[in-house]
Amino acid sequence: MNSEQALRRITAAFEEGAELRRSVARDCGPAIVAAAQAISICLRSGGKLLFFGNGGSAADAQHLAAEFVGRFVLERRGLPAVALTTDSSILTAVGNDYGFDRVFSRQIEALGRAGDVAVGISTSGNSPNVIAALKQARIQNLKTIGLAGKDGGLLRLCSDIPLIVGSPNTARVQECHIAIGHLLCELVESDLFQSKSAGP
Repeated sequence: MNSEQALRRITAAFEEGAELRRSVARDCGPAIVAAAQAISICLRSGGKLLFFGNGGSAADAQHLAAEFVGRFVLERRGLPAVALTTDSSILTAVGNDYGFDRVFSRQIEALGRAGDVAVGISTSGNSPNVIAALKQARIQNLKTIGLAGKDGGLLRLCSDIPLIVGSPNTARVQECHIAIGHLLCELVESDLFQSKSAGP
C-alpha cells in the first residue's frame, strides 16, 4: 500500500466513524440520557456500577470503571464502579469450575445488590457470558444497561436500556461504545456534582 492509498483509507475510516456517531446521536440520544439518569439514581442511593465484556469490550469496561472511580472532568469524590474483567483468579476459577459462560454472572450473583446498575458490553450483542450476567442481574433486581452493535442481538432483549450502535464494523462500534461511555460519565458528573460547585 502506498502513502496515497493509506491516506484514502484513513480518510474513509474517519468519515465512516463520523457518520456513525451522527446516527448514534440521532437514534440513541434519548436512551443515553435514560442510562445516565439510571446511573445517577443508583449512585445517589448508595449503589454501585458493575461493568463487563470480552476482549476490546473488557478493556472498555475497565476504562469506564476507572473514569467513575477516578474522575472524568470534574474534581469530585470517587464513585463506586467495578470491572468484572480484572480478577484473574475469579475468572479462571469460575471458568474452570462452571464454564466461561458464567464468569460474569457468578460475580453478579456475589456482588450485585438491588438498585445497582449492571453494564454489559458486547459488539455482537450475543456474547453468552454477557447475556447470562444481564439475566442474573435482572433476577437480582439490578438495573441493566447494554451496549451492542449490529442489530443488538440478544442483548437488546436482556437490557432495560439497550444502547445499540447499528453497524457490523466491530472497530467502529467499539469507538462509539467508548464515546457513549464518556458521555455517560460526563452527564452523571454534571448531574451529581456540577450544581453543587456552580456559583449563584
